[in-house]
Order: sequence, then structure tokens, then C-alpha cells
Amino acid sequence: MLTLLLRGIIIYLIVFFIFRVMGKRQLGQLQPFEFVITLIIADLATIPMSEINIPIVHGIVPLVTIAILHFLISLLSRKSLKLRKLFNGSPKIVINPNGVDYEQLKKLNMDFDDLYESLRSMNYFSLDQIQYAIVETNGKISVLPTAENTPVVASDFDFDKEKATLPLMIVCDGKKVEKNVEITKIDDKFLTDSLKSAGIKRLKDVLIATIDNAGKMYIQARNEKYKTIQTNFKGGNNW
Repeated sequence: MLTLLLRGIIIYLIVFFIFRVMGKRQLGQLQPFEFVITLIIADLATIPMSEINIPIVHGIVPLVTIAILHFLISLLSRKSLKLRKLFNGSPKIVINPNGVDYEQLKKLNMDFDDLYESLRSMNYFSLDQIQYAIVETNGKISVLPTAENTPVVASDFDFDKEKATLPLMIVCDGKKVEKNVEITKIDDKFLTDSLKSAGIKRLKDVLIATIDNAGKMYIQARNEKYKTIQTNFKGGNNW
């Protein structure tokens, strides 16, 4: 009995440490590779806790290996946009101003019932209330409503509402997001001048930069507070 008690305490502490390393995400917020690791850890942890004939080190080594693997994958994901996309996938726009993108739904193995259920849980009961709906890499759906369906806030009083826009991330971790740069048709000079307007001299110093099709940019340098600037960029209906 004492052996089982000690095994349980040791394995619990190791699993607790691993999940502390993984961060404080809820189950629904886990990336695909994190969810897989969670399932493996749960399975590995039960064996050495209950099977006293198996040396406890045979349970500890796989758990530590999984923890190291998670750390390496997370590190690579932060360093490389391509590997981040490989491990985590990429967000998919399933509703745009033209309506539902059925091809994207099929790629996500979703049907209209799944989509409607998620939208209803967010209090959207009609598709024409939505400008954009995006399925994030963790499976959650984010919604940008149309201007007339955007919730009213204090800053809206006595002001006309602007048309809803979808910002695109054009710089991430000091690197251009080439796909979005191509969509926006932004050239290097415009990007460099915009960064200088925000007081940033080098691209690699940018933590994140986004732009919407009204020309508003959100720019944040590493270890600094974000800035928003209004540029003369007119994206129109490019996205």
C-alpha cells in the first residue's frame, strides 16, 4: 500500500510539473500537438501508478521525454512560421462577405450543422449578421459581425459606425508573413516607412504588425507598448 502511495505522489508531481510547463490553457484552447501530448501523458501516468511490477523509472522516462518533446516543438513553433503552421495548422475563413465558403468547411471536416451550432452559441442566428467567421487552429470560431450587428459601446454614441474590416497580420516575430503581404499588395517601402512612423527602424524588432483595408495599422515592437497608426493605404476589397 505504501508503495502505491509513493508511486502516486511521484507520478502526480511529475505530471503536475509537465502541465505547468505546458502553460495554463484550458482543454478547448490546446493546439493539436498539445492535445495529443495531453492524451499520451494521461495514458502513461496510469501505468506506473497501478502496476507495481513495472519499475517506476519505466514510467518516469517516457513522461520526461514527452515534456522535452513538447518544449522542443513549442520552441520551434515560436522560431519558425512554417513549422508553426505545420504543428498548429492555420486559421480558416469559413464565412466572408460573399457568404459561406463551403470548400473551407469541407477541408475542416465541418458541415453546416456544426457551423450553425457554434454561431448560435455566440448569439448569431442568421448568417447575414456576420462579416467574417474564422475557425482558429484550436477549433474555436471567431466572428467579426457586420457593422449594423456590432454591439454598441460607449464610444459609438454620436458617431457613425464604420464598415467592419478584417485586419491581416503582415509581420510576426520580426518576419514578413509573405502570404498576407501578397494579399494586401504592400511593398517593402510602404512597410519600412510605416514602421518608421511608429518609431521602429528594423523589421526584426517588430513583434507583430497588422493592417486593415482602411489603412489602420497595429504595430508592437518587442518589449514595448503597441502603437496604432493611420496610413494612406486603401485596401478596398482586396480581402
